[in-house]
Amino acid sequence: MKAIFLTLFLSTVSAVYAAPQLRLSSGGTAPAIIALGTNGTTQTIEASNAGDGTLNLTVSSSTSWIAATLGAARPCTTTIGTCIPIQIALNTASLSLGNYSGTVTVSDPAAIDSPQTLYVSVQIGGIPSTLEFYVSPNGGSASSTVLARSLVTATTTTQDGSKWLTATLNGQGVFSYFYPYIIKVTSQPGQAAGDYSGSVVITGSTNAADNKTIAVKLHVTASPIAQFASPSASFNLIHGGVKQTQNISVQNTGAGSLAITGVTTTATSGANWLTAVVVDNGTIAVTADPSQIAAGIYQGTVTLTSNAANNAAVSLPIQFTVAAQSGPVASFGGVVNNATFVPGAVSPGDIVAIFGGQFSSIAPGGGSVVPLVTTLNGTRVYVNNVPAPLYYTSSTQIDFQIPYETAPGQALVSVERDGQRGNTVSITVQPFAPKLLQFGPQNYGIIVNQDGSIVAPVGAAPGSHPAKIGDALTIYAIGLGATTPAVPTGAGAPAAEPLARVVPTPSVLFGGGFVTETMGNVLFAGLTPNFVGLYQINVVVPPNLPTTGVLIPVTLSLNGGMNSNSVYIALTQ
Repeated sequence: MKAIFLTLFLSTVSAVYAAPQLRLSSGGTAPAIIALGTNGTTQTIEASNAGDGTLNLTVSSSTSWIAATLGAARPCTTTIGTCIPIQIALNTASLSLGNYSGTVTVSDPAAIDSPQTLYVSVQIGGIPSTLEFYVSPNGGSASSTVLARSLVTATTTTQDGSKWLTATLNGQGVFSYFYPYIIKVTSQPGQAAGDYSGSVVITGSTNAADNKTIAVKLHVTASPIAQFASPSASFNLIHGGVKQTQNISVQNTGAGSLAITGVTTTATSGANWLTAVVVDNGTIAVTADPSQIAAGIYQGTVTLTSNAANNAAVSLPIQFTVAAQSGPVASFGGVVNNATFVPGAVSPGDIVAIFGGQFSSIAPGGGSVVPLVTTLNGTRVYVNNVPAPLYYTSSTQIDFQIPYETAPGQALVSVERDGQRGNTVSITVQPFAPKLLQFGPQNYGIIVNQDGSIVAPVGAAPGSHPAKIGDALTIYAIGLGATTPAVPTGAGAPAAEPLARVVPTPSVLFGGGFVTETMGNVLFAGLTPNFVGLYQINVVVPPNLPTTGVLIPVTLSLNGGMNSNSVYIALTQ
């Protein structure tokens, strides 16, 4: 029986591997700066086949100003072999000044690592006719960058004769096509609150359209000045799926206290897919609902009502992309370790996340029973056709364990939702791929003192405090591979001897960079009792480390040279 199962398993895996495997020469086009009223230069990305058979590609774009077409197969220019050129035309002549982005999707339903997404971004440059600024008194400033096609002369004048307006060249040109000029306003000492007019006269450009006068209006105000923290927001959801909410920050760049009194929305399509509510004076919640809207791309706007001086001008563009319902779609490169979430190799027993779309049609949920189940909320994940234990599922992310049985090398991962199998993506599996758990922008480690608190500066986490030389700490990690004794896939680690230890014992290095590296005394390294896939290393903090004013990097070294990421702890005397 075992031999029959093994034969069937190997034949199934071989059949999956005997397929085309999509590779692209780039993940997108270089950012393009394009003159107002013109089309951009056509960009080319190459597609090649890293597998068997023949690629049967299709391409589509997310927006009307991007046109993607496939060329005839020819020798590759960036690698060895045959490539299919993907030509991306930028039909931007109708776009106004500003920044724009879109995507091109490259697909072959029979290929591994398909579909893949190419990202395209452009900036439409030129000289605007008007600019308007709001600043606070006595030194408040604001600026805008305009792009000229050549070096120009920018002459500034103000109606009241004071020097609140400047125009300066910022750099030596962008890609040799545009020259950025910063138009800046700064309220002068003693300048009264009120409205002021000025102008910037542009002359000498080789592009006749640049030679114009920019009318500048300055509002000096002691009132709040509202500004969205982001220039725009976007949603990507599934037709008929669950709605999504984003919290958008609002900043006060002026004086006084900002009071947001309301928010309104406008949206295309005639359907009420866009709503927003005020959370507090620094946040609004914007919600997009795909349940009653057809697949397509829609635009909307969120506008604030507040006590800000620029109340009438504070709005946020929204782009809403609604995809047609399909099977689950895993993103290329979307399988990452659950510690750093950086693409790279994983190991047998590793805790990983897979990102994509249409993974689940119901609310997010986690598994609460050990051993972990392989079907959760109607969703399954397969690694080389073996169902993987699941920690968590949602419409765009699933956390799962790489089965211990997975052999090193390339492995194939796919998601199944309600019995419908999705695309297949590849991952690289190594015997071990150590990663230390971390949190926060300072990359503090999930490393705990003997009282259970995080070893970090006070305030970095609830109850956190530094450790001392000689303290025994517990470091949490994933990706340390097989243990002795072995633990079944999806099962909790033993809580009594024999504990599941990593053999040979890894080393823990304290320091690095400006701090001399010192090895700690490891007391235990293995799976955390009762947990699935989580490792812990109990180690004593070594002597001769700084104990004031310095964050100490900590790194794990496994099997004589495979190092983990570095995380940081704080020490005290």
